[in-house]
Amino acid sequence: MTEITDLAALRRAMAENAERPEGPARNARAEQLLTAAEGLNVPLAVIEALGHQLSVYNYSSEKDKMFVPFARLLRLWDERPGDFDAYETHSLHWVFKWMSAGMLDQPHIPLASIEKWLGEMERRYRLAGYSERAVRGAEFSVAAHIGDLARAERAYAAWLAADRDEMADCHACELYGQGLWQVERGRDAAALTAWRPVLEGEFGCAHEPHSVLAASLVPLLRLGRAEEARAHHLRGLRLVRPMESMRAAYAEHVEFCALSGNEARGLELLAERPAYFTDTGHPRSRLDFLAVVTLLTDRLTELGLGDEPVPGPAGRAWTARDLAAHARTEALALAERFDARNGTSYVGDRTRARMARRPLVDRLPLGVRTPRPAPAAPSAATSPAPAAETSLPALLAEAHRLADTLRPEAVDAWAAVARAAGDGELAPADRALIADHEAMSRGPEGAELFERAAELYAAAGDPGEALAARARGAYFRALRGEPDTALARVTGLSEEVRALYAAEATGVRQTASVLMSRARILMHRARTGAGPARDAEAAVREVPALVEGHGTPDEGDARLVARVAESWGMLAELAGAAGDGAGAAELLRRAVAEYVRAGVPWCAVEYEVQVAALAEEAGDREEAERALRAALEHGGPYVEPAGQVQLRLRIAELTAERGDVVAAAEHALQATHWADQAGESGTSGAWARQRLGGYLLRQGRCAEAAEVLESALADLTAGTHGDGAVVQARWWLGDCLEELGEHRAAAEQRLLAADIARHWPEQRDHATLAHLAADSLGSAGLVAEADRAYARAGELWRALGDTRLLVRSLRARAWLALREDSGTAEAEGLMAEAVEVCEEALEDAADSRALSGLTRELAQTHRQFGDLLAQAGGPGGVHFERAITLFGSLGPAGLHDRTAAELAAAELATELGHPEEAATRARVVLAAYENADETDETVRTRRAEAARLLGTAG
Repeated sequence: MTEITDLAALRRAMAENAERPEGPARNARAEQLLTAAEGLNVPLAVIEALGHQLSVYNYSSEKDKMFVPFARLLRLWDERPGDFDAYETHSLHWVFKWMSAGMLDQPHIPLASIEKWLGEMERRYRLAGYSERAVRGAEFSVAAHIGDLARAERAYAAWLAADRDEMADCHACELYGQGLWQVERGRDAAALTAWRPVLEGEFGCAHEPHSVLAASLVPLLRLGRAEEARAHHLRGLRLVRPMESMRAAYAEHVEFCALSGNEARGLELLAERPAYFTDTGHPRSRLDFLAVVTLLTDRLTELGLGDEPVPGPAGRAWTARDLAAHARTEALALAERFDARNGTSYVGDRTRARMARRPLVDRLPLGVRTPRPAPAAPSAATSPAPAAETSLPALLAEAHRLADTLRPEAVDAWAAVARAAGDGELAPADRALIADHEAMSRGPEGAELFERAAELYAAAGDPGEALAARARGAYFRALRGEPDTALARVTGLSEEVRALYAAEATGVRQTASVLMSRARILMHRARTGAGPARDAEAAVREVPALVEGHGTPDEGDARLVARVAESWGMLAELAGAAGDGAGAAELLRRAVAEYVRAGVPWCAVEYEVQVAALAEEAGDREEAERALRAALEHGGPYVEPAGQVQLRLRIAELTAERGDVVAAAEHALQATHWADQAGESGTSGAWARQRLGGYLLRQGRCAEAAEVLESALADLTAGTHGDGAVVQARWWLGDCLEELGEHRAAAEQRLLAADIARHWPEQRDHATLAHLAADSLGSAGLVAEADRAYARAGELWRALGDTRLLVRSLRARAWLALREDSGTAEAEGLMAEAVEVCEEALEDAADSRALSGLTRELAQTHRQFGDLLAQAGGPGGVHFERAITLFGSLGPAGLHDRTAAELAAAELATELGHPEEAATRARVVLAAYENADETDETVRTRRAEAARLLGTAG
């Protein structure tokens, strides 16, 4: 520890400690600093050290410790108020409010003591000449806490009516409290209206909008504004995560997860904060946390996950069921202590109500990796008997309905019939349908089972359906590698069914089924090169010719319409293979229309996807997007999760290409959800999150984007996703973090991306990332590291022949050098090198565009050279003159830059005691804008600055 020898050293040490993360280490350092202050024999040093200690206690999990330093401060004030300077006098009165809230949060402090303290606070504020606003706000907090709603309403009104003065909480904190009261009174919409200025950034402080974002989550869900709730969760969690003192707000994020189908993410949050289970310094926030833990673990138990391991208090292993019981007991015991102190049941009632909340949405995708916990497999003792309560006739009716309408559930329905019937009596036709559907469910391995179905169809007196079943078996044989056998079989079956049809011994549906199996086999042979496409085409055309030769199929006969639709799909495939993309697309659209007419739109999904692919090949992005959206709509619940991912991602890319990043983000978000559902979180899910992060960044939603991109990077790998995807994700994340003011973290991401890009043949990305990393390092105050990064970027720009960016890297290094105590000479040297490089490039400029760009860059360099010399105390006038001349040579395009340089030179002239020169330059600026557009903000700003300088000089 650096020795504290005077008040200045103490203040530096306290300022340094204030910047450390909240927690016991910072608190311990504050205690050490108080000891050091006591050794200085300077009363103000002790007062400031006590104030610092009180502050760090208040913003930590050890809030209960702040009463001791405050009591000592108050005693010092009462004994020797003259030892307090103006700042410490203000601070002492300011923290009266902390004491009021702090007492309320400690159930061992009697209510009478709190009421007495309110009176003392009111008296001291009156003596100091402060408004009643802070006092009435404190009274409101007490009344609301104990459930005295009438008193709370009176105090609330008095709080808002009193004048705001220097003791009033900041606007953001006041609005937070006002919104909480609206929520408490059941007025969610009013709360969000009150919070809007905080949420939109009009007001803020060290702990806002952190608390407001957390408090808004449940009200937003209740109001059906789930998308806003998701955004507030991602943005707000990022703010509260590093702040130990915000346990109550953190609990609200866990609660949001429990109420939005994100139980797995709730568990992740519990695992991040194990100390929150046991920290006892702030009982009220511990009660909030334990109530929410109970809510989450009860929900998991309800989902059948009661025996699953979950994070909990250290020292033992926990299951969800065990933790729920523990947290409930602890929470209710704490609530009882508060109620015993308050003389009401209000805290306990609210706690029980909170623990009993029900989910507000089934599943709200967040964009981060949050796979939903799968319910545990039921034990044999608890497994329900399959369909035991459904009668066999009802099962049969449902199975027939599903089969006749080509529902995908038909296979399971016939399996349920088989289980229910067992060995009992069942009509041969129904037995045939059972065997038929079981064979279909087995794929190529079910080929032989179709023979059993055929025998049963024959026994049921349906020879045509028997032939159709055998034909299906032949097709499955082709799929498993027996194309010749399959063709021979289906050829014979086709002849038989035609004879039956001619003799009116079977119908169109059965005949079409056999012909379709033959067409499928010939198509399969054509795809594999085992047969000519012309044979396949001829076979396919037989199907619609047969069906449509007897009039348009009735919409009620879905199977016949579907046969025609499939035929158009096959012909489309043949057209595409022959190079007729337009013809293929038209046939596919025809197939889609038939499936929709048949009432089975989910069968059209594959064809819409093919239409989209053909449209993209033809450059018709609009048609591609339409087709993919139609695929989603047609597929409905029958699109498998993996298919949802692919469709959503492609739609996202197309919508982003046309500039609708809001819609693109929504589709990418849905893709992340479906990837988790498909068990592809680490593969397609990571890719979807990467895209989502980029779309959010393009909307300026940097905090949300950062959360999503960090989640993506946990799974993105060069081997699976390509190093380009990894670099892009880190690049975007660096941009987000830079915008959020997390400069060191931004630099880290940019350097990691640059380290990958340095191996690429094309080095522009490497150079750009190195340059961006240098920017971040400089913003983080890491001067030496920033200089090295700029130097590396400069080498790369030089190798790439990019003079403009090389010059910018040199200028940045010059400014960094000036920040060093002895860096003036080096700074001037770097700026001079930038001038030289730019002038050499100007001599070789090949066209007017390059000449204009380099002229502007040289002008900017001279302008900055002048600024640098002026800041260093040297003569910069000649560089300002050169900059003015160069900007002037650019004509109207350089006007604003020229006048800015004139004003900078005028400022320098004023500082050097040359008012005439300053006035002359100011007049030049005013003349330059004599007939300029008055609505141009730059024009107005330049004129005002010139007038000010003219007034100063005159």
